[in-house]
Amino acid sequence: MPPTLILIRHAQAEHNVNKDYSLHDPSLTKLGREQCVELRKGLMEDPLAQQAELIITSPMRRTIQTALDSVDWLIEKGIKIEADAHWQENSAKPCDVGSAISLVAEEFPSVDYSTVDPVYPDKTSPAGREYHFTKTAIIARGQAALQKLYERPEEVIIVVSHSGFLRLGVTGCWFFNADYRVFDFAAMGSPGSPYQLEQHASTKEKGGGLGHSWTEQVLLGSNLPEELPESE
Repeated sequence: MPPTLILIRHAQAEHNVNKDYSLHDPSLTKLGREQCVELRKGLMEDPLAQQAELIITSPMRRTIQTALDSVDWLIEKGIKIEADAHWQENSAKPCDVGSAISLVAEEFPSVDYSTVDPVYPDKTSPAGREYHFTKTAIIARGQAALQKLYERPEEVIIVVSHSGFLRLGVTGCWFFNADYRVFDFAAMGSPGSPYQLEQHASTKEKGGGLGHSWTEQVLLGSNLPEELPESE
């Protein structure tokens, strides 16, 4: 049986404050750290989160920091935390491009980086086409990310990712900073049909596990570019 997913958006990071997208791989703000305290409490009180058997995070600083601040209690119990490039943010702006794994591994050595795609953090070259900022690439990356989780043996998996990718590539849902939603995989149709998620009523009706997120839905891929800009 495929796992239940607890999908989390990172807490407020430096680029979220004044929408300064020129900041490269920014860290959490003071407010972001405070948001992690509320997120941590909410997860610790959630019976499903208590059952988590794996933590997956985007390899970017703000997601790793959010994971280490909010699910440290699971890590202390021996739950593994893995970085996965599939869960990085959409665009190729500096704020959404990660740092070399050698650098983040020095900063956050408790995370397992052994299976991160070697092309990371490239998002613009032909080699990094899976991570291009296009509608086709992002929807395909969402499917690849879900396929990897669908095939995992764990019953509950926590994923820390980004609002754009979670909304436009995976769920169609809005995520506020440091809020989370819970999903099950929908029953699979014919072979080759897309992976789809069904949200638990507990997080759908109140706008996220902490109630901070908008309840409106959007179509996957909405307003994403069809092709890479000429400069890229």
